[in-house]
Amino acid sequence: MTRIDKILARELNISRTQAKQIIKQGRVTADSQTVKTADFKCSDDAQIFVDGEKIGNSEFVYIMLNKPKGVISASDGKGEKTVVDLVPDGMKRKGLFPAGRLDKDTTGFVLLTDDGELAHNILSPSHHIDKTYIAVLDKPFDDNVVQDFENGMSLDDEKLLNAEITPLNDEKTVAQVVLRQGLYHQVKRMFKKHGITVVELKRTKMGGLCLDLSLGEGECRYLTNDEIEMLFCVD
Repeated sequence: MTRIDKILARELNISRTQAKQIIKQGRVTADSQTVKTADFKCSDDAQIFVDGEKIGNSEFVYIMLNKPKGVISASDGKGEKTVVDLVPDGMKRKGLFPAGRLDKDTTGFVLLTDDGELAHNILSPSHHIDKTYIAVLDKPFDDNVVQDFENGMSLDDEKLLNAEITPLNDEKTVAQVVLRQGLYHQVKRMFKKHGITVVELKRTKMGGLCLDLSLGEGECRYLTNDEIEMLFCVD
């Protein structure tokens, strides 16, 4: 059971003082009952409405975002647009951050959450959550590249975990890459070692969960409970 003023502050991204004012004005209902006091306790499945509009009632949020180019994977871009800035006000929460980063010019699946434990589990090397990318290359790759990826190449004297690379066109200039770790500019650096430049890069999958193709660039939606579990599925 959670206090209603805490739920309102969390879900509406407002202060507890502002939440108490909304309650005093009689604008809040929980399970069809008008809430009159800030210490009113709600169950996790309570149906809560403010001014007739239903609000969320969950401890944490999990949001899939289709990141466009030119946006920083951070909660504070120091003047630059961030992935958090793209989240509609009605979905924002204090403490929302990206669980893993994409380069500024890389597009695709970013997971936004306020659940630090889940984010740690996704990013921890011990969990080996696969990340899948589509890379457009300036020249074809050959079997030497495939073997180097699969054997676990070395970058700057660091031995990488093995990665998978699959051609997506006959010319071998478009590839699907599956990583089991997430180092800085890793995909680009791996190809660059073989003299190949990544022209376009998009993350399409995290764990067993694919990017929702119905999301346009810059759009986002909540994940379902089943989708959250799919993040940790191994194909």
